[in-house]
Amino acid sequence: MARIEGFRVKNYRVLKDVTIGKLWNTKDKQPLTPMTAVIGKNGVGKSTLFDAFGFLADCLKVGVEEACDLRGRGGFERIYSQGQHGPIEFEVYYREEANARPITYELSILRDSSGRPFVYKERLRQRREKQNRGWPFSFLILDGGEGVAWKNKAIGKQIDEEKSQLKLEELMRDLQKQDQSEESAEKEIVALEDKRKLGIATLGALKQHSRISAFRRFIEGWYLSYFTPDAARGLPLAGPQKHLNVHGDNLANVVQYMEREHKERFKRTLDRIAKKIPGVQKIETEKTLDGRLLLKFNDRGFEDPFYAQQLSDGTLKIFAYLLLLEDPSPPPFICIEEPENGLYHKLLETLAIEFRDHAEKRGGSQVLITTHQPYFVDALKPEEVWVLEKGEDGFATIRQASEDPIVEAMVTEGLPLGGLWYSEYLNVR
Repeated sequence: MARIEGFRVKNYRVLKDVTIGKLWNTKDKQPLTPMTAVIGKNGVGKSTLFDAFGFLADCLKVGVEEACDLRGRGGFERIYSQGQHGPIEFEVYYREEANARPITYELSILRDSSGRPFVYKERLRQRREKQNRGWPFSFLILDGGEGVAWKNKAIGKQIDEEKSQLKLEELMRDLQKQDQSEESAEKEIVALEDKRKLGIATLGALKQHSRISAFRRFIEGWYLSYFTPDAARGLPLAGPQKHLNVHGDNLANVVQYMEREHKERFKRTLDRIAKKIPGVQKIETEKTLDGRLLLKFNDRGFEDPFYAQQLSDGTLKIFAYLLLLEDPSPPPFICIEEPENGLYHKLLETLAIEFRDHAEKRGGSQVLITTHQPYFVDALKPEEVWVLEKGEDGFATIRQASEDPIVEAMVTEGLPLGGLWYSEYLNVR
């Protein structure tokens, strides 16, 4: 399963320049853990960090201009950090699998002369085998939708962009003059028709660009939860669906799919989930005349079952989260904002442990949570927690809880991390 080792965002709302985890040029940092939680007070930028991942996924799906307007973002003007210069930038440092060499994806977005956002730069870089220092070799170079892409496992070109400005026009002219040698056949000149669409969206659909395709599939597979219990209570038309969508309004369809395709596993899944939800004794299914599948929750003390449409927000939410973790082919990356909303506080530590157990198992999803609930944080380790705060300039800063030796020592002595946060030991001193 692919893993994000580091993520950087610049000039995105209050995130003027924030990095979590490790990047290719930060050797002193540790990669993101399988389970990561971002904590902080209200208004420090937790929702913005969550949305930064969502924005990147939306850019791939619909293009940068449409992504600026989706989910109430309000356009480029609203998401651009006030008083700053230069493009909005994203950097993803990830491994396709545990022993693979890391790959860096860089995306820069600016406005053109008409004020419309476009893809200013895109880069994909990877170090050569046994290369331990120096800039990685770029195998995708696009400026304004034009550039060069190296096919499959071709090494690419090493460019130290801090020391020398990339002369892309000269590079493209040289390539056009080359004969059809073995070296020149490894790469191709790219000119996108729409500079508001990501290059990885177009090239990632081509078989000869296997690394770009793998990265495109990775981002397409992200699950960012915008789950709303009211949406999940609906009764959609019959028809099995493989994965839970971001709003959860296809919960019944996913249940239908799992019951059809993984009958015995699904039965065991319902039994396991029932044991983890307080008050629920048994979960069963009932098929309607029109082919839909209903969930029946047998509550202790009641003879008649409750249906999903009658459940509390909290019970429905925790059922959806636990069902998500039981997906036979889980997403590579799960991002959830404030899962504690509507949940009984004593359930939060259990939910945190469930997320971590899933993230650490072989083939499990990497999980990132934003939260302001100490009970959830009690179940976590200092290296799993990042503290987001506002600096004196009004922009966000972030640090890992494990960077504080006092916090590390207190947790080692048995004090819960959430309790330390509640007592303000995680605040800047």
